[in-house]
Amino acid sequence: MGHLDHAAFGWLTPVLSYVMACVGAALGLRCTVRALGATGRSRRNWLITAASAIGTGIWTMHFVAMLGFAVSGTDIRYDVPLTVLSLLVAMAVVCAGVFAVGYSRDRTRALLIGGLTTGLGVASMHYLGMAAVRLHADVTYDPVRVALSVLIAVVAATAALWAALNIRSPIAVTLASLVMGAAVSSMHYTAMFAVSVHVTPSGEALPGASAMQFIFPLAVGLGSYLFLTSAFVALSPTTGEREASASAQQPVDSLTVRQQARPV
Repeated sequence: MGHLDHAAFGWLTPVLSYVMACVGAALGLRCTVRALGATGRSRRNWLITAASAIGTGIWTMHFVAMLGFAVSGTDIRYDVPLTVLSLLVAMAVVCAGVFAVGYSRDRTRALLIGGLTTGLGVASMHYLGMAAVRLHADVTYDPVRVALSVLIAVVAATAALWAALNIRSPIAVTLASLVMGAAVSSMHYTAMFAVSVHVTPSGEALPGASAMQFIFPLAVGLGSYLFLTSAFVALSPTTGEREASASAQQPVDSLTVRQQARPV
């Protein structure tokens, strides 16, 4: 048996990964709220932004946490195509879940379908990410803990989508995203505690890229995307603000028209 360390850098990776999950959830909820107040192409764009934010947040949380994953007696490498596929899966299934909620007439059914789809997607993203790990060892999973991690993912996703439909105030969105971040993190660590590793020492070089060569730069890039998009969303006016500004503009415009129409 190899000794598993889930926090090789101490509290840094668990805390940082939790922050990433919260930022992704907060941005996703905020964009979904904006989508529900919009129509047409604007609604679709807000929903795509929401899905990419939540998907990116979940994926970045997983792999930032994985930076702290170490096994005594073997190096760890990552299969690049599989890791990228896990990111695309995260985005695609969250997109399906968010669109189900954004466009459905029946809210309850949309929540159940969207929550189930997104939860299973998050779980498949996690286990695809785990399948991308290369090490000199046989990896086995405890089926009960795996099932528990999938259940947590589905409940967390359903709760997040419910929050997106029912929560409007910034304080409530913040609280919901903190809870979402905690749920995503607990899903990740439940899944990680399902892992058992039997090390088979070998002098052969492992295929794939090391965490610092590949995972770290990608996580930094996606993290930057999240923070920049958050800033953009925070600064762009809401539908209500735009309407207020347009109605404030109207009297000024009509006054200008009247002045121009007045004979000299």
